[in-house]
Amino acid sequence: MSLFNDLQKDMVKAMKAKDKDRLTVIRGIRAALQNEAIHLGKESLPEDVELSVLSRELKQRKESLVEFENANRDDLIEKLRGEIAILEQYMPEQMDEVEIERLVSETIKSVGATGKKDFGKVMGQIMPKVKGKADGSLVQQTVNKLLN
Repeated sequence: MSLFNDLQKDMVKAMKAKDKDRLTVIRGIRAALQNEAIHLGKESLPEDVELSVLSRELKQRKESLVEFENANRDDLIEKLRGEIAILEQYMPEQMDEVEIERLVSETIKSVGATGKKDFGKVMGQIMPKVKGKADGSLVQQTVNKLLN
């Protein structure tokens, strides 16, 4: 079953439960998925594209959360944390640092990377493998650390 169908069912549940916050987030995700489908000219999206849209939505909210925390906007921080929690329910299980480090090490060996000059080559190989399963900045830090 696709993410879009799951969202449809959860949207109905949220409407029946009168959970406005959850309903707003789900509608936003569905709109983002529909916009991506229109942009790509497709009826439905493959799972990897759905996952990238979901990851993008989550990343935007996390970046906003940092900005709100820096600006001491306590009124918006809690609302955004709730949205992030709802979005994370639809994400696949995230890889931990040990798994990321192991995968980065394997990738470095497989591409024959020897130093910082091979950073792009390693990132190009590893990001499709961890898409939606790991934070890109954490992967980037791990690649930098292991290439030094």
